[in-house]
Amino acid sequence: MRYSARPRYTLYGSASHSGMHSRTLSCMSTQIAVRLPDEMVAFLDRAVATGRAPSRAALVASAVEREMRRLAAEQDAEILRAQGAADDLDALVEWTGTHAMIED
Repeated sequence: MRYSARPRYTLYGSASHSGMHSRTLSCMSTQIAVRLPDEMVAFLDRAVATGRAPSRAALVASAVEREMRRLAAEQDAEILRAQGAADDLDALVEWTGTHAMIED
């Protein structure tokens, strides 16, 4: 997997009652200091040295974005477990399946 050198746009949002996410884009960034174990830093350095990532920061940002997506998917799954998957189109789909004629 290669990591892009282009500016990253971070998605911020929250889930609605239907599980859908509203998002706004932001390309602002804040520099932070993070302590990592030596083996993680070595991994970052190897990824940069081999060209798999343009920088340590790009790889860390990619990992954080992936975690944000995973947490959002986990929240969506919890909403589906609690509320079920039914929506306004289920009745239409059921009716269409029993009344529609498909010609060959």
